[in-house]
Amino acid sequence: MNSAPTKFSNDSMYVASRLRAHGITPTQQRVLIGEALFAKAQHVSAEQVLSMVNKDHEGVSKATVYNTLGLFAKKGLLHEVIIEANKVFYDTNLENHHHLYHIDTGMLEDISANQVKIEQLPELPEGTILEDVDVIIRLRKS
Repeated sequence: MNSAPTKFSNDSMYVASRLRAHGITPTQQRVLIGEALFAKAQHVSAEQVLSMVNKDHEGVSKATVYNTLGLFAKKGLLHEVIIEANKVFYDTNLENHHHLYHIDTGMLEDISANQVKIEQLPELPEGTILEDVDVIIRLRKS
């Protein structure tokens, strides 16, 4: 996971430049999605992104949002945080961190990587290398 501070801006020129730097052609719809995503550190679902980009424009399809989020994740512009098979958040904070997931509210919260200590990992299968470790701590009101 990246440890450099993540810069946030919803400026269309900044977003287009950031897309190009990651090998992504900055189409109008991708830039709109990027403006919504890269304005701040946030955890959003695809449905929330769809709502954000269509609040004023009503021109971005659900398929475009899902495809763009997948592309952005693949190219390293954001991280997918998979809570359950049908519950995925897209995290714009690329710094090394983990998460608290509040089951009762559906809220996902960042926690610093130095607050979680991982002492030992299992032996990796032959021919593989460790890419990342994601820790999601699930909480429920008592």
